[in-house]
Amino acid sequence: MRTLLTAAVMLLLNSFIHAQDLPHYMNEAEKKAMENYVPPVFLTDDTNPPPTPVRTMAEWEEVQGIIVAWTSYTTIIRQIVDYAQDECLVFIVSTDSNSVKSFLTSGGVPLVNLKFVQASFNSVWCRDYGPWAVYSGVADSLKLVDWIYNRPRPLDDQVSVAFASYASLPIYQTTVAPNNLIATGGNFMVDGHGTGFSSRLIIDENPTQNETQINNIMNMYMGISRYIKMETLPYDQIHHIDMHMKLLDEETIMVGEYPAGVADGPQIELNLQYVLSNFQTCFGRPYKVVRIPMPPSASGQYPPNSSYYTYTNSVFINKTVIVPVYGLSQDSTALRIYREALPGYRIVGINASGMISALGAIHCITKEIGVFEPVFISHAKLLNTSSTATPYQVRAYAKSRSGIAGASLYWRTDTTQAYSAVAMTLSQDTFRASIPAQPLGTKVYYYISATSNSGRTVTKPITAPQGFMKFSIDNQTGVTGAQSIPAEYSLSQNYPNPFNPQTVITFNLGAKGNVTLKVYDALGREVSSPVNEVKEPGVHNVRFDASRISAGVYYYKLTAGEFTATKKMVVVK
Repeated sequence: MRTLLTAAVMLLLNSFIHAQDLPHYMNEAEKKAMENYVPPVFLTDDTNPPPTPVRTMAEWEEVQGIIVAWTSYTTIIRQIVDYAQDECLVFIVSTDSNSVKSFLTSGGVPLVNLKFVQASFNSVWCRDYGPWAVYSGVADSLKLVDWIYNRPRPLDDQVSVAFASYASLPIYQTTVAPNNLIATGGNFMVDGHGTGFSSRLIIDENPTQNETQINNIMNMYMGISRYIKMETLPYDQIHHIDMHMKLLDEETIMVGEYPAGVADGPQIELNLQYVLSNFQTCFGRPYKVVRIPMPPSASGQYPPNSSYYTYTNSVFINKTVIVPVYGLSQDSTALRIYREALPGYRIVGINASGMISALGAIHCITKEIGVFEPVFISHAKLLNTSSTATPYQVRAYAKSRSGIAGASLYWRTDTTQAYSAVAMTLSQDTFRASIPAQPLGTKVYYYISATSNSGRTVTKPITAPQGFMKFSIDNQTGVTGAQSIPAEYSLSQNYPNPFNPQTVITFNLGAKGNVTLKVYDALGREVSSPVNEVKEPGVHNVRFDASRISAGVYYYKLTAGEFTATKKMVVVK
């Protein structure tokens, strides 16, 4: 029963109830309506935070199903249903399940693993308005969290409540002061360990809350202890980070890459360097970066002269990853990058060219719901090592609602051979086992398996044994594929260049020592000294702000021990 439903909302309900082809962005009428929008609130809603601390699941964790809303782009959704039902349930929000079944059958899609949620809605973009799956503690009871949708689409805003009722799950909503929060799912990513990522759209759309208050709400409702926010992009009209980046695991960021100086490329790079320079993974290590092209339109155009084509707007559905493709030559490269980055996953493409003009793709129209009893495994992947004498200890934190009955380590050095299994020993929720020392040049492939007392078994990664983690025994150290300690000193060209007002300067250090980085004008006068301190060996990124100096040619010089290097950069105004 409605307890708060203003006349304005009632008018919106009447005007939007049949408007189910709404784009991802707000039209002019919606922008005006949003100024006075009040979301619907129900007697059954719990607007308090969960009573005990929670953990928001990561997208690559095990799901019982995904949600789709049956309206626009049904040919694309039909393909999503076809792939997804191989992995889990598909919860189809619809007003007429019979017509949905007929359309699926006409396309050769079997009617298996389907659940129909009878509810009205305004649009297809359930990523943004759908519920978030959180767990009490680490891996206890499943709960749902729902924000105020950042669109004046009240039927969409009620879908999370309708799903919670259908699934008999408790739902906690950020709809009432002082914990009112406007947010959108496409602008939020989480690593499953308490770190969240968003653009600063989350700040812009909550003028009644300061950043500290927003952080507190995210912590109380979703267990986010570290909330990383990046600048919005000039040409991305909706400012959702899933249009240009994606977390592939706890330590890997996939980021869209434009040709140098094109479209949002400069700001994306600044945002990436901001993250790499200021934050480490949940395991205290540098993030690994996987770059993937941001494709042009069929006519070769980039934003703002084309739609926002993207490959990062993909979705994990257990052991399958669905990637948007567009019938472009770059599609095969994008799928190859995914397969190389995610061994063992079934990587499939669905042509999203028919919807990308609405500023959304595959991730935008799907929403995952976690299993009722997860087996959570947290493990920091083994680093490359030069050790050939000491066994390589594998540690994994494992948790389940019913408790963990046991865990095992599986390893091999040849992908054509069987894995060797080692029982792991337990100490305070952490399981340990060792891989025997190997000779130099060996590659080791391994995975972890844990079984709950209730009999549920989950592996890390979820795709094992086909998928695996790996490390090498060689002369380098560091996260596989990530930055490692360089053998030599170097100074890279700043990016972007030319720039206004900020750029990033990257340099490598071969040893610990005092470092200076100075900026000089064309006459050789020092105008800034961004670095003058002792630095550890490794890769360093420095953001330089030129807002206080005039346009022109400048030079930056790095001095570290006996190493010096100078490069030119150009400030434009």
